[in-house]
Amino acid sequence: MLTSIVGTNWGDEGKGRMVDLLSRDYDIVVRYQGGNNAGHTVVNDRGRFILNLLPSGILRPETANVLGPGMVVDPEHLTKETAALREGGIDITPAHLVLSSRAVLCMPYHRLLDQLEEDRLGDRKFGSTRRGISPVYADKYMKKTLRMGDLLHPESLREKVEGIVEWKNLTVEKGYGHSPVGVDETMAWLEEYAMPFAPYVRDTTVFLRNAINEGKSVLFEAQLGALRDVDYGIVPYTSASTTLASYAPIGAGIPFAKLDQAIGIMKAYSSCVGEGPFTCELFGEAGDALREAGGEYGAATGRPRRVGGFDVVASRYGVLMQGCTSLALTKLDVLSYLEQIPVCVAYELNGQRTEEFPSSIDDLNAAKPVYEYLPGFRCDISGARRLEDLPKAAVDYIRYLEKAVGCPIRYVSVGPEREAYIQLF
Repeated sequence: MLTSIVGTNWGDEGKGRMVDLLSRDYDIVVRYQGGNNAGHTVVNDRGRFILNLLPSGILRPETANVLGPGMVVDPEHLTKETAALREGGIDITPAHLVLSSRAVLCMPYHRLLDQLEEDRLGDRKFGSTRRGISPVYADKYMKKTLRMGDLLHPESLREKVEGIVEWKNLTVEKGYGHSPVGVDETMAWLEEYAMPFAPYVRDTTVFLRNAINEGKSVLFEAQLGALRDVDYGIVPYTSASTTLASYAPIGAGIPFAKLDQAIGIMKAYSSCVGEGPFTCELFGEAGDALREAGGEYGAATGRPRRVGGFDVVASRYGVLMQGCTSLALTKLDVLSYLEQIPVCVAYELNGQRTEEFPSSIDDLNAAKPVYEYLPGFRCDISGARRLEDLPKAAVDYIRYLEKAVGCPIRYVSVGPEREAYIQLF
């Protein structure tokens, strides 16, 4: 079984929570795109963990975890992340974690360039996490990067670094007027943070092909959501990678494989970190109350998330782009405080009502939400484990969302803990 877990919206839908739950049924969990620019928060019987680079399956000792060639890996961050997990009692070994030899290294100068560009843009900034993700993906397509496999050939590493640093300083020093990047300091950084991971580096194409041929099951874990996809998202307020389920086999290193299912993760309301249009956004007391009820602060950055009611227009589009075969609805319990649940059912654009998600950034900036209100359920549902345990208003809300986005909801999360969920089929 090859299954992808993907976000249907702006990211932060609760993918890590669902991967942690569903990974019990899979032999391998693979991250296939992005870097440490987003976080997955997982709460289970071993504690509370925030994962930026590592797959959420890392918390299960029997599960193998892979960082695929579609990823960009900051080894300094990975060093800190693995150290934090080990302090929490999680074993991480080359048998437990595989790093693709084709995955690209995110270097200190990528972070520097990200920061310099955001500062230059000022009020026009994209809302980057300043962790170097866009610059390193740009370099990837310029074919001027180091890959994890380069760590296995230390005899030629310095020569590669010298060539890249010379080229990079044309931008750092002459473009931004910053002090130049040094070869020696770059090599020292690689020695301290990257070289210790050399024993983890393998050809994930061979590793995963063999695993599939042996009948093992693979769960692909995406970062962010459909609306942050570099092609089909809200450009330019996107990530620099492909966040869609269809990219999972490619980003994992097995482009010849075909997914059996794509499970979309969809929050019971809307949240968004960063800049750009967010049509359904709630402001004032309504927005503050929802943010606090849901604890909506970025796992990677700590930034307060913008929040709104469930956005039918954006979610239907996200479900379509992800090719979802079923959905997991998260954080339904957060809405327990509401007497009426706000739902953005359409957009108003140029005086006309539309239910299609605009492809133009100008249209999205101009769009206004059309809100309707559904009855709230006003009770604690965190102990529910069957559909029958939920009040009628909560069940009606679930069925309304299923019909609105055109995809069946299979799982309903009613709390952050691993077992706080209801399976509908």
